[in-house]
Amino acid sequence: MENERREFIKKSSLAGFGVFSGSLFDLHAETPVSNPTIPMNKALELNLIGSYGPWAKSLNLEQLPILSYRNQGFSDLPSWKKTATDRVKERMGVVDLGAVPKVTIHQTLLYDGLICEEISYQLPYGNPTKAVILKPQNATGKLPAVLGLHCHGGNKFLGLEKITKNKDDVPSYINDHHSTYYEGKAWANEVAKRGYVVMVHDAFAFGSRRVMLEDVPEERRSGITDFSMDTIEKINTYNSWASDHEHILAKSLFSAGTTWPAVFLAEDQMALSILASREDVDPERLGCAGLSGGGLRTDMLGGLDPRISCAVCVGFMTTWTDFLLYKSFTHTWMSYVPILPKELDFPEILGLRAPLPTLVLNDSEDNLFTLSEMKKAEKILQDVFAKADASDKFRCSFHPGPHKFDLAMQKEAFDWFDKWLKN
Repeated sequence: MENERREFIKKSSLAGFGVFSGSLFDLHAETPVSNPTIPMNKALELNLIGSYGPWAKSLNLEQLPILSYRNQGFSDLPSWKKTATDRVKERMGVVDLGAVPKVTIHQTLLYDGLICEEISYQLPYGNPTKAVILKPQNATGKLPAVLGLHCHGGNKFLGLEKITKNKDDVPSYINDHHSTYYEGKAWANEVAKRGYVVMVHDAFAFGSRRVMLEDVPEERRSGITDFSMDTIEKINTYNSWASDHEHILAKSLFSAGTTWPAVFLAEDQMALSILASREDVDPERLGCAGLSGGGLRTDMLGGLDPRISCAVCVGFMTTWTDFLLYKSFTHTWMSYVPILPKELDFPEILGLRAPLPTLVLNDSEDNLFTLSEMKKAEKILQDVFAKADASDKFRCSFHPGPHKFDLAMQKEAFDWFDKWLKN
């Protein structure tokens, strides 16, 4: 199933989903169909779990979640935020990474008008985290800053390279990634040019933080090694292995009493602490943004860390109903927080940041989600921000095309940062 998901994402991005027009991938049928397993006077909407779908949805998703700010019982915003935030962290199984680690600067380069620092730091587990800091070459004083959160993209061999660039001569597969998802741009560089300090780090299980083959039992390595990644074919082989291994990693985290979102959050918060502590950064003007897996991380970090003054979620906003009935097969194990749907709908995780500025960017033909559920997510967030008396701080836009963060979307995102982090 994970191989299908990866192939789906690849084809979706390159073909604009035209190849799937009218296909079985359109599981959210508009017209109910008969089903012999239920009474003839009822109809079943096609969904991923068939006749079990309506029952599963009825358990928790047909009424307001008990901790939703949209409930009439909640009127005090700070009190609700504390209660709901604590519950989300409890459900996620948050982890404490301890003190901010020492940062090692490996080299500093000048590229395309930017100062590019290559750094690393050691967390309490795993290999050192590699990161890059970007800022305008002639910048002075304390600048607003953005934590750039790279995407998933079916590629765990790469991390920060997905949205950064510090030289012209990069492997073709990096340029291909930029072209597929970002209209040829390393978007972290582009926002840095506007007058920001930008940090991008390798997320848990990606790039320098990926699961190393030599660290797992030999019978689980599929005959490949860490030291053979010198061709695109071998990199693709690793990515296929890492995709198949994803459910093992997720289940192992569940068994440890935590979740993938919790580990993402902890490591992203540590990166934010490193960024905020820099002498060239104004810690009162911090933003974050990301596409897809980076959008998921924006939902979590932006919703749960009040240091994020301005958040831009791209290509990852829908409802738990969408995951339950229609689109779980297009998503990874990184998205789920058990039990939480009883208490908050998915958009309300990001809504925990109300009344702070929040932008959601969607693609109208993004077949990783159901359009009607993306619209419902927009309405949920509108209601949360309206009740928080902050409707002017929330915007949701739909752009034409498949799953991507193209130049038009980048402009809207960067203008949003300028509006709220520079003024």
